[in-house]
Amino acid sequence: MAERFVTETIHDKTLDVSLRPGLFADFQGQGKVKERLELAVEAARQRKESLDHILLSGPPGLGKTTLAHILAKAMGVNIVVTSGPALEKAANLAGLLTKLDKGDVLFIDEIHRLQKVVEEYLYPAMEDFRLDIVIDQGPNAHSVRLNLPRFTLIGATTRSGLLTAPLRSRFPITERLDYYSAGELTSIIHRSSRILNVDIDDGGAVEVAGRSRGTPRIANNLLKRVRDYAQVKAKSKQITEDIADKALAMLDIDEHGLDEMDKRILETLVHKFGGKPVGIGSLAVAVGEEPDTLEEVYEPFLIQEGYLKRTPQGRVPTELAYKKLGVKADAKENELF
Repeated sequence: MAERFVTETIHDKTLDVSLRPGLFADFQGQGKVKERLELAVEAARQRKESLDHILLSGPPGLGKTTLAHILAKAMGVNIVVTSGPALEKAANLAGLLTKLDKGDVLFIDEIHRLQKVVEEYLYPAMEDFRLDIVIDQGPNAHSVRLNLPRFTLIGATTRSGLLTAPLRSRFPITERLDYYSAGELTSIIHRSSRILNVDIDDGGAVEVAGRSRGTPRIANNLLKRVRDYAQVKAKSKQITEDIADKALAMLDIDEHGLDEMDKRILETLVHKFGGKPVGIGSLAVAVGEEPDTLEEVYEPFLIQEGYLKRTPQGRVPTELAYKKLGVKADAKENELF
């Protein structure tokens, strides 16, 4: 049972594994985070100990899963990959933990979505490397203690605020990944183009990087779509700045990286709600998207770029959003109170 859902989780990744860097040296960006993690690895290796448990947080697509694999490879150990929603019962977790060898890495993606009962089983496993399993029910119930090898838990979350305080406190190492600069994304695009055997010039790489929302996963996905356009529409063996611009325009991604849903969110706030504060539930219904998706995927970028504000009353478009839509803001409608 455990082996089946772990395998499904591994194969459910959207980004080609071949594009993932396998070494710290190949990992672009996140300089301070990478430096601290390399230090932790080297110290553990010198002491011949397992890595401390690590919590990686940040928006989707920034490299949390990639870093987990790099850490396991740097330590020379195996990695088992699963996710919070996949661990429905404590038995699922027990099945994974009992199969780990000394020093192995258990990577739990979206760890904030763990069931409460599973999370409570995780506490003694993380601290004391043991599991207390209750066998049978009623008067015949009894507890069996299983000793576990010293393993490393790496948790990844896009919503660190949803983690319980007891779980967060059990991670000695916590790192947050931030959005990438255009220069870092340009380097990533050049590396990915070599792996994909795609010829792209500097102008084309800069154009794709500038519309990738500061996210390597999006940059790689856009590179593939621009490659398709160059091959089929432009009949070109090289991706130039002009070809990249036309391809991304066809994908409805503007020069600032905003896609169709981003514009729909801003238009809804400005036109349907008149710039007044809107709750996430109402906004989700209005644009036809799940609230979690809005909060995890779209809002972080719109807030960072200055198009959207979160207030106690709800979401509010900024003056920049009005300019983006070519609408004159009404100071009274957009006033926060």
